[in-house]
Amino acid sequence: MRHAVRHLKKSDPVLAAIIERVGPCRLTFREPTFETLVRAIAFQQLNGKAAKSIYDRLVAAAGGTLTPESVLALTPEQMRAVGLSRQKLSYIRDLAERTKSGEIEFARLPEMSDENVIEHLTRVKGIGTWSAQMFLMFALRRPNVLPTADYGVRAAIMKHYRKRKLPDHKQIVKLARAWHPYCSVACWYLWRSGETIV
Repeated sequence: MRHAVRHLKKSDPVLAAIIERVGPCRLTFREPTFETLVRAIAFQQLNGKAAKSIYDRLVAAAGGTLTPESVLALTPEQMRAVGLSRQKLSYIRDLAERTKSGEIEFARLPEMSDENVIEHLTRVKGIGTWSAQMFLMFALRRPNVLPTADYGVRAAIMKHYRKRKLPDHKQIVKLARAWHPYCSVACWYLWRSGETIV
């Protein structure tokens, strides 16, 4: 991590100033498992507290462990009762079915390229490129992921790099050339930068 931070400080003066202000990089990781992806779906578009309570109730309803089998043993009604929307429960059930059938193979993900992981996971209903990129960053610990559609990244770039409007994919890719091969760390700092500025 130290090497990544040194590289970013040296290659981008704007990011260097953010790093100075934010302090040490404290990226936290989860395991690259079925359970982690279910959690990601449960947390989509919800604030942390509400999402956590829904997720905890789902785990309890599934008998304390989330597996494809324990999820599919629940009825849609039981899943609704823990607070999941119809849409999210359909996504989680789709993930469980595809994992149980062997179409989604979590054991194979660590050896796949970033592009192949995204292609593999986006087969699941409700898992788009952004969710797959978050899985790459925070579960598979890939150091060079650049989620150009992420609002937090775009807003931080607009603010710190003095852009008139939110940058598009092309502009971010061009700006991020200096960050390679540590785009994940650069994005973490951009996300945190919003929390430290008065």
